[in-house]
Amino acid sequence: MTPLTPSSPLTPFTPLTPSLTRRPPCTLLRHEHRVVGTYVHRPELPGTVAPRPYLHPVRTLGGATVTAHLGVSMAIPEVAGWNFRGGPGRREHHGRQRHLSWLLRDPDGFVEELSWTAGGRQLLLERRTVAVRSLGTECWALDFTSALTNVTGEEIALGGADHGGGFFWRVPRRPEPAHVFSADGEGEAAVHGRPADWLALATDDWTLVFVGATGDTRADPWWVRTGDHPGIGSALTWQHPLSMPPADTVTRRIVTAIADTHLSHPAAARLAAHLSDKGAAV
Repeated sequence: MTPLTPSSPLTPFTPLTPSLTRRPPCTLLRHEHRVVGTYVHRPELPGTVAPRPYLHPVRTLGGATVTAHLGVSMAIPEVAGWNFRGGPGRREHHGRQRHLSWLLRDPDGFVEELSWTAGGRQLLLERRTVAVRSLGTECWALDFTSALTNVTGEEIALGGADHGGGFFWRVPRRPEPAHVFSADGEGEAAVHGRPADWLALATDDWTLVFVGATGDTRADPWWVRTGDHPGIGSALTWQHPLSMPPADTVTRRIVTAIADTHLSHPAAARLAAHLSDKGAAV
């Protein structure tokens, strides 16, 4: 990515064919000249889903879609008592993530500021960095960093017991569940709720390799579901809330390799080693 100048054009969302349906503002992400992702930065969503920007669809270089509704986003079930994940409950109890500004915006990525607000009050200021990285002719990587700053002037807590929350990737539902494995185990029961340097979700058509690219990120447990409503999350909290003093910043970085084939355990491990910050350039 290169810095924006005041005259740099913003990338619009331009449908290939006219539509009578109003579309929310979007930014297209490109790998070279190929569109591989759509970022909806001002979504039109009901309050009960805790409206938030998201990446969907995200595609392999071969065109396979690897995200489902709400795609890739930051979703935390509790921030200072407010729900930023959505779901059942009182509508007025849900918060909202609102796009504030672009600090950088290029075809292969962006840096954005967002406000996490609830009850007429700003709780968190987020700086989000998303970049497309090339990994060859059959694979690319989505580099996602979130830096959350407590702007309330008082100590707050993120999450709660057994709630998880943080980076989350919804994947398309399939007749047969995807195969999930990590550096330390295989199968949903072996990887859910446990930290691992990396985790892979593989189908016959594609593989996602999720890599914790900082020490703090690798220490977080993985949230894994492969059956109904499948998805992968990197949990900021698990058994206990995460306390944030005033002006404290919590940063997490996930780099996800997106391959057009079913990767073996050794192949996924090699990709993960390349994408991690442990002895590799990122």
